[in-house]
Amino acid sequence: MDIELLVIFAFVTTLALIVFRFVTATHRRSIEHEERKLELLARTEEAKSGQGGEGYRKLEERVRVLERIATDSNHALASQIESLRDLQELDEIESKQETAQ
Repeated sequence: MDIELLVIFAFVTTLALIVFRFVTATHRRSIEHEERKLELLARTEEAKSGQGGEGYRKLEERVRVLERIATDSNHALASQIESLRDLQELDEIESKQETAQ
C-alpha cells in the first residue's frame, strides 16, 4: 500500500507542477501584454500631443496671414501670398526630412 500512495503522491505532485507552470506562464503573458498596451497608449498620446500642437500652430499662422491678405492692399497681397508659398515649401521639406529619419 505504501507504493500505491507514493505513486499517487508523485502523480498529484506532477499534475500540480504542470498546472503551476501553466498558470505562471499565463500570468506572465498577461502582465507583458498590459505593459505593451500601456506603452503603446503612452506613445499614441505623446504623438497626438506633439503633432496636434504643431499642426494647430501652423494653421493659426496661416489664418493670420490670410486675414492680413484680406485687409491689406494689393501690393502687400502679393508678398503675403509668396510667404504662404514659402511656408508650404518649408513644411514639405520638413516632412521629407522627418520621413527620411
